[in-house]
Amino acid sequence: MSGYTAKQVAEILQQDDSRMNLRTIRYYTQIGMVPALELIGNKRVYTDRHIHFFRAIITLTRTGETLASIQETLKSLTIEEIEKIGQQMHLYDPNRVLVNETLTISEDIAITLSPRVSAELKQKVIDSVSQLLRGDKS
Repeated sequence: MSGYTAKQVAEILQQDDSRMNLRTIRYYTQIGMVPALELIGNKRVYTDRHIHFFRAIITLTRTGETLASIQETLKSLTIEEIEKIGQQMHLYDPNRVLVNETLTISEDIAITLSPRVSAELKQKVIDSVSQLLRGDKS
C-alpha cells in the first residue's frame, strides 16, 4: 500500500483538476469527504483509496452536485463504485462539454458526440440506438 502526504496527493490531483490544491485536500479531509487517514508505521497518510475518493469528488462536482450531496452519495457506495465514478472524470471536462453535443435518447440514455461527427453518422447512431431500445431486430 502506497502512502502519500497531502502535498503529494495535491500534486497528483492537480493533473486532473487545477483547483485541487493542498488547501482543498486538507479541507475535504477535515470535513469528512474522504475516509480517515491510514496509519502506516507511525505516520497518518493518504492512500490510493483516498485518491479514488478525491477523483470521484472532482467528477461529481463537475456534474453540479453540492459537497453535502456528494458526501452522502459517497457514504453509500463501495470503493469499486467510487473508483468507477473517478474514471468517468474525463467525460465532464469543461472544455469537452462546451464543444461536444449531448443528445438525450431516453430517460436512461444520453449520447455525447464530437462536433467532428457528420450529421449523417449522428443520425445513424440515433436511429440505431432507438431501434435497440424499441427491440427492433432489423
